[in-house]
Amino acid sequence: MLDTPIAFIIFNRPQHTRQSFAVIREQRPSKLLIIADGARAGHPTDAARCRETREIVAHIDWPCEVLRNYAEANMGCKRRVSSGLDWVFEQVEKAIVIEDDCLPNQDFFSFCDTLLTRYEADSRVWVITGNNFQNGKKRGDAAYYFSKFNHCWGWATWRRAWQHYRVDIPFWPGWKDTVDWVKKLPDPVERKIWSGLLDRVQRGEIDTWDYQWTATVWYHGGLTATPQVNLVTNIGFGPEATHTVTADDQAGLPVLPLGPLTHPTVVKQNLVADRHVLNQNFGGSSHPDRFNNQLRRRKEQLFRSPQWALKKLKQAFGSRG
Repeated sequence: MLDTPIAFIIFNRPQHTRQSFAVIREQRPSKLLIIADGARAGHPTDAARCRETREIVAHIDWPCEVLRNYAEANMGCKRRVSSGLDWVFEQVEKAIVIEDDCLPNQDFFSFCDTLLTRYEADSRVWVITGNNFQNGKKRGDAAYYFSKFNHCWGWATWRRAWQHYRVDIPFWPGWKDTVDWVKKLPDPVERKIWSGLLDRVQRGEIDTWDYQWTATVWYHGGLTATPQVNLVTNIGFGPEATHTVTADDQAGLPVLPLGPLTHPTVVKQNLVADRHVLNQNFGGSSHPDRFNNQLRRRKEQLFRSPQWALKKLKQAFGSRG
């Protein structure tokens, strides 16, 4: 039985909910908090699908305190998830959060459980994620490292961290013009990407809650404990997804066992790992400004040192010989 409470977020996808709930059932949590959104107006199948999804979690067959927070009408991703998690952390001091399309490896739960205890009073650590997007590259010598990216396809946190969350990010307009913003995101391409995202979120152009959570963690200087292997796969890629929309259902990133849970000797951001996430997950390497910046630097080098340009030309032509 798992003593750490689990917050389970569901909506209208019974086929995904059956899979993720089966994994939760195996853990037999002593406390389960279920958040559900309501059917969307104008979607003729939503009401039936929402009922079917809620029916899956209606009967708990192990000793468990169950709390439910169900919306009667559709609130949308932004308001439903954020208000639901506000409710969760009014009830409990810490929780593991799983959405209906996130399928965890069994090691995910022990990983979160152990680290929630280990870093409970450490104000530097704000999130524990089950996600790893390093493409097999190990970062450091421990079983996990620390990142500024709080990936949320299966994660955990404490009330002490979530209490700072505001879905409308009121600090953003003033923060984006400060030295602290530049310090937290020293790469100008990264600042441009995230300024665009957060501006769009605040204008109501993106119906989401998670970019705001990332901004909150950054604003307060928090870090995320990140496993060396991927512990949660997202099975929600498909035509019925809210954000991960694809033409056909697609398999998520595979999960792997974590192995021995060894701990880093220092709590410090892994800059190499985060550079990889920026480039691969947020388009940093392909951003037009990246190419323009590189071109400008090359021009500056050429004017400063014609010998450098000559050397590069010799190298290029020599490699063709």
